[in-house]
Amino acid sequence: MYKLSLFVPVFNEQDTVEMFYSAIEKEHKNFLEYELEYWFVDDGSSDKTMDVVNKLIEKDDHVHTVSFSRNFGKEAALYAGLEHATGDYIAVMDVDLQDPPTMLPEMLAGVSSGEWDAVGARRTSRKGEPILRSWFSSLFYKLINLMSDTHIVEGTRDFRVMSRQMVDAILSMQEYNRFSKGIFTWIGFKQKYLDYENQDRVAGQTSWSFWGLFKYSIEGFIDFSRAPLLLVSLLGGVAFILAVIGAIVVFIRAILYPGTSVFGWPSAVVIILALGGVQLLSLGVVGRYISNIYLEVKNRPIYIAKKVK
Repeated sequence: MYKLSLFVPVFNEQDTVEMFYSAIEKEHKNFLEYELEYWFVDDGSSDKTMDVVNKLIEKDDHVHTVSFSRNFGKEAALYAGLEHATGDYIAVMDVDLQDPPTMLPEMLAGVSSGEWDAVGARRTSRKGEPILRSWFSSLFYKLINLMSDTHIVEGTRDFRVMSRQMVDAILSMQEYNRFSKGIFTWIGFKQKYLDYENQDRVAGQTSWSFWGLFKYSIEGFIDFSRAPLLLVSLLGGVAFILAVIGAIVVFIRAILYPGTSVFGWPSAVVIILALGGVQLLSLGVVGRYISNIYLEVKNRPIYIAKKVK
């Protein structure tokens, strides 16, 4: 019998864990030929999430957990789940049931057939989300696909079923700064996406704020594109050319109209401020890349597990 390892990152999800487990157990009847293993990866929850998970562990020998010593972020939880999953096939889902369990049998069938190495889910709409968040999300996909050689399909979720070979390839990438949506695509393999309508959370509140999503998107740009560095170089080149042209204009004016003072101090101040802003922006972009290098060379672990069972 083949085994499906299902790992679920959780962070302050005491209201959804049991509902998620019940929904998956109900759907498991449609693929009973596979043994099902659960891995709940607790990302430093401060509520009663672990109490609920521990009750499930006592009730079902197929339920396991990795509990972090603190909050390391969703990317670390994804890596930990992949690292501990022992199945022939590995699935990742969100615990809030925004990833429909009814899609699991079709996804699993696609991978187990050998036709695909991974079958994931793609939202066709963002109904129910704030308009501003949806707009920025769409803009992010357009920009990163314009800037990066790694194409990321718009609307994709982390929800997917993968082969053991693909998971091993992901685990071989042990970088500290991780952007899984890009990693899933960068490693290659044959991948397919199933469309579905956006689903609301069954309970609780999302831990993702707009600022958190913004920082996560910046990580995607830094990890999978060098275009920001190229843009900084272009800005520097344009500024230099404009400065040379300005110097030539001032020089010619001084020759043609001797004895006249050179006007334009307000314009000069504006230009200086603009160039200063460009320089600070450039330093910020370069600094972001350097900070990633700094974190990588420290060689710190991606996460620290307090308890595994």
